[in-house]
Amino acid sequence: MDTTVWLVVAAVAALIMLALAAVLLVRVFKARKLLVDAGIPLRNKALVWAAVVYTVSPVDLLPDP
Repeated sequence: MDTTVWLVVAAVAALIMLALAAVLLVRVFKARKLLVDAGIPLRNKALVWAAVVYTVSPVDLLPDP
């Protein structure tokens, strides 16, 4: 395949990933609203946000063996 086709494929893949990231961002904000409103203990709320930060963080806190 030539360069133009690869650029189109890369652009489509980037748009799909951007759309998925937007959907996930909306879901995170909805989850935040539920966590703030619900009577959930602070420890559980902290664990949820720690998991979100660990997932998004570019730093590998627990290196693979």
